[in-house]
Amino acid sequence: MQSIARKHILQIKPYIPGKPIEEVEREMGLKSVIKLASNENPYGPSPKVLKAMVQAAKTVNRYPDGSCYYLRQELARRLKVSENQLIFGNGSDELIVLATRAFSDYGDEVIIARPSFLIYEIASKVSGATIKFVPLKDFRYDIEGIKNAITPKTKIIFIGNPDNPSGSYITKAQAEDLLKSIRQKILVFFDEAYFEFVDKDDYPDTIKLMKTYKNVITTRTFSKMYGLAGLRVGYGIGDAQVISLLERVREPFNINSVAQAAALACLKDKAYYEKLLRTIKAQRKYVYANLKKMGLSFVESVTNFILIDVRQNSFNVSQALLKKGVIVRDMGFWGLDTYIRVTVGKPQENQRFIRALKEIMK
Repeated sequence: MQSIARKHILQIKPYIPGKPIEEVEREMGLKSVIKLASNENPYGPSPKVLKAMVQAAKTVNRYPDGSCYYLRQELARRLKVSENQLIFGNGSDELIVLATRAFSDYGDEVIIARPSFLIYEIASKVSGATIKFVPLKDFRYDIEGIKNAITPKTKIIFIGNPDNPSGSYITKAQAEDLLKSIRQKILVFFDEAYFEFVDKDDYPDTIKLMKTYKNVITTRTFSKMYGLAGLRVGYGIGDAQVISLLERVREPFNINSVAQAAALACLKDKAYYEKLLRTIKAQRKYVYANLKKMGLSFVESVTNFILIDVRQNSFNVSQALLKKGVIVRDMGFWGLDTYIRVTVGKPQENQRFIRALKEIMK
């Protein structure tokens, strides 16, 4: 069937997700496995959210509300934007795909940092666009490098903020510098999947920036902090005209009714998620402290994951950890051959990871 496929599709390497716990247990013959590979919330959604999901499940024989009416109303109120400035996706991943579908074509160029979230590259290649990679500098975005990479053919610039896999972020000053320097016919896509974890004063408020720069779109997700990775619901904020163009290429009924109910309930359970955030930040410090004791370097993160230099082949280390029932992300696929990425888990999971890593490093 390759002979009838579009030629550029054959050049795309499929995205390989982290292995599920059940698969590793089967393959390795293990009874206890922990997953620290996909930057998920290890605690899951709150009891209130679960209750809302059960209630919503009673009507799954009906199609969901294609406009996400109640979720749209609540987010518009909280974010202080108009309802027509919001779009919803099957995870924020889908919104990346919609952006490339709506704004890039054959012969156009898309600028992406390297390393960064792989879906930017895959979605851009599917659209037929040419990708210009700008390497990170000390694991941070090179804004000058991005500006220098712009040509008359540039249509989209993807900014992971915070970035995955580095865990770093671009500042308000950097965001404003970039937006001031480029023509407003280039879409600047801020992927803020880890927005809720950031507590930096110089982190940019991209929603405010939209008042001046109509070419900005920001996406966020309920998959990370809110613990709804299995339900797939994300949202985008932008100028009404940009959003209307994305709506033209969005599939109908892309957010199921259980996901809509769960996301709405998440927004209304602030206390639960504030407590989880404090716990995750405290556990991140625990992992940092133990990595320092082991003499291992890592990238300071504003997210719920840490990029660690294990100073040897990352595939071998990740496989050795897998045999001990600890799933982490081998970063060799990103060209970081001595790095692993580890999600901050529950206290007992982090302790188990540190013990296993110590044994391997010996």
